[in-house]
Amino acid sequence: MTGGEPDGTALVVVDLQNDFCTGPTALTRFGKGPAVLDAAVAGCVRAVGLARERGVEVVFVRFVGDPEYQGAAWRLRDRALDKRPKCLEGSWGAEFHAVAPAPGERIFTKRACFDAFLGDGFEEHLTARGVGHLVLAGLYADVCVDSTARTAFQKGFHVTVLSDCTAALHLPYDAVLRFMRVVYGARTTSADDPRAWTASVSRPQEEGLCVLPPG
Repeated sequence: MTGGEPDGTALVVVDLQNDFCTGPTALTRFGKGPAVLDAAVAGCVRAVGLARERGVEVVFVRFVGDPEYQGAAWRLRDRALDKRPKCLEGSWGAEFHAVAPAPGERIFTKRACFDAFLGDGFEEHLTARGVGHLVLAGLYADVCVDSTARTAFQKGFHVTVLSDCTAALHLPYDAVLRFMRVVYGARTTSADDPRAWTASVSRPQEEGLCVLPPG
C-alpha cells in the first residue's frame, strides 16, 4: 500500500477467445488481416509469460454471447445489423485461444456485455487482492478493453494498456490509444517496458499525455 491506496498489479487478459482471434468469425469481422490479430495474440501470450515470471497475478476475462444473456437493446442491434451471436457457451468459439489460465488463475465471465466489471465477482476479487493497477491485454481495444479501462479509471484503478497486445476492431488503433491516454490517464506501452508492471502515477508530462484545455 502507498498512502492507504491499493498498489497491487494484475494483468487482465480480455476475451482472448477463438471467435475473436482466429477462424472465419474473427477474420470476417476484422478487416485488417490475420497478421494483425496474430501479432496481438502473440503479444498476449508473451505478456502472460512475463507476468507469471514477475509474480504478477493474471486474471482471464471471457465473453459469452448466447441470446439468452442478451438484453433487448442487444437483440435489436443484432437484428438491425444482421449480427450473429459469438462465443456461445460451450462452443469452440468461446474457448481460450493460444494461452489458457494456469491452475489457480481466476476466470471471470461476461454474459453479453463488454465491461469486465459487469462480470460476477471481478471487482470484488481485485479489491480483496489489494489490486490498484490493471494491465490490460486482449481484444478489442475499442470495445471490451476500452469499456473495462473506462470503468477501471472511474473506480480509481490505474490503467496500463499493452499496445503490442491488442488491436482495434472499428476505429483507428492509434486514435483509440490516444483517447485512453487523454481521457483515462492510461499508460500505453509494450509488455517489455518494465514500467508496465508497476502501479502508475499520473504524471502527464512523463507519460506522453496530451492534456486538453478546459471545456
